[in-house]
Amino acid sequence: MITGAVKNKIDKIWTDIWAGGITNPLTVIEQLTYLMFIRSLDEKELESEGFENASGEKMPKIFPASAAGQSMRWSRFKNNDPRHIYDVMSQRVFPAIKKLRYGRLPDFNAQGELIEIEDASGRADEGGTAFARYMDDAMFLIPTPQVLQKIITGLDDLYEHDIAELDMQGDLYEYMLGKLATAGQNGQFRTPKHIREMMVELLRPAPDDIICDPACGTAGFLVSAAEYVRRHYEDTMTAEQWDHFAGPMFTGFDTDRTMLRISSMNLMLHSIGRPEIDYMDSVSKQNQISGKFTMCLANPPFKGTVDAESINDNLKAVTNTKKTELLFLALFLRMLKKGGQCACIVPDGVLFGSSAAHKSIRKELVENHQLRGVISMPSGVFKPYAGVSTAVLVFTKTGAGGTENVWFYDMKADGFSLDDKRSEVAGNDIPDIIRRFHSLDGEAERERTEQSFLVPKAEIVENGYDLSINKYKKTEYVPVEYPPTSEILDELDKLEAEITAGLAELRGVL
Repeated sequence: MITGAVKNKIDKIWTDIWAGGITNPLTVIEQLTYLMFIRSLDEKELESEGFENASGEKMPKIFPASAAGQSMRWSRFKNNDPRHIYDVMSQRVFPAIKKLRYGRLPDFNAQGELIEIEDASGRADEGGTAFARYMDDAMFLIPTPQVLQKIITGLDDLYEHDIAELDMQGDLYEYMLGKLATAGQNGQFRTPKHIREMMVELLRPAPDDIICDPACGTAGFLVSAAEYVRRHYEDTMTAEQWDHFAGPMFTGFDTDRTMLRISSMNLMLHSIGRPEIDYMDSVSKQNQISGKFTMCLANPPFKGTVDAESINDNLKAVTNTKKTELLFLALFLRMLKKGGQCACIVPDGVLFGSSAAHKSIRKELVENHQLRGVISMPSGVFKPYAGVSTAVLVFTKTGAGGTENVWFYDMKADGFSLDDKRSEVAGNDIPDIIRRFHSLDGEAERERTEQSFLVPKAEIVENGYDLSINKYKKTEYVPVEYPPTSEILDELDKLEAEITAGLAELRGVL
């Protein structure tokens, strides 16, 4: 989490940019993100050089070995004269990162022109990485050398002294998005990292999985899934699995090109250079993908509706609605292979909504697939961006039923305070959630008064497929014993006498 001291430093950088004349918050975020990415490329290069020196093994290089290529490195230009930094950034670095190919930056010829990168067979890389594809229309908009130097100095201070160990791009971006007036209304805020990691732990992705987030934003879920796979399988993955990991394993869609650029950067920094990151309205007729993925992880947009004419007909066949939160559930079922898993966040209304569309999607999950778990989360999880109550649904696509019991968990704490500050606290149910979800046999004897329990399918059907935990949870009332009425009256008489004596004493003083 971003601390108060770090927030102050980010605010200072933000103020410097605004003072330079850039007043659109989204433009500020874009420019800062480009600079963060440029610095991170040099960090990766320094790590490779350190490994090369220690092991003697040759490592692939990001920056060309030429003088022009090495001048683009953050560590080489950051302490130079502001005008020199500005020239290098605007004339070399920014044009070069827009042409990033195969994890390498292009070189420049003697005339200062970019040299297109070719692959090993000598063919030019026509499509490029997802990052390069969505950088084509990006623009370098830092107005003056002085403003650029202030930003570089501020970011360098942040990286070196405050947040070197954090998920830098994500945490900074999340805080910066909080400055947008529309943040929380258009859904462009990150799912907290610990919630993403919980959902990934519930599904346990493996190296051969094909994972999709059809509302990917900054690609947080894909990054968390990649980190899980690397953490658990790094020492056993084959060359083919590493090649799969570098791109085809991860797919994301969004309708905001800024989000696509940022998600592509984020994935590239996690060794995923060729993900399928595409501009697409996932619930529209444009998206015809069916039965492709083994896993979906998502926090789809909750608010608003979409144009009825643009909605794919096969989604409306499952739930005839314009509400995005319901359409995305139908979309997950369509895009998953049989046996594919999904963990997604939904607003509480999805669990108990009484409309025909709400009931039909819940019936679809319970009757035709395997609904495995409903984790009710407290309303403060998404603060300060939104206060909506949400839940995590976990299900498997079967096409032939399979729901016998549904596991419910009432999350009361996620390790952070549930106010706008979201400070770290001791209470945290997430480890218990993960442990219990993977040991459901032990949940059979749990009482409805406890924090988690199983509910048989028949009972859910009887309740109109209602999936709200309060429908099934029992509250244990503890009787309170009061003293006899005569004792209470005696106590009141005593208090009245004390008040009268006190008033008399006060009058005497006056």
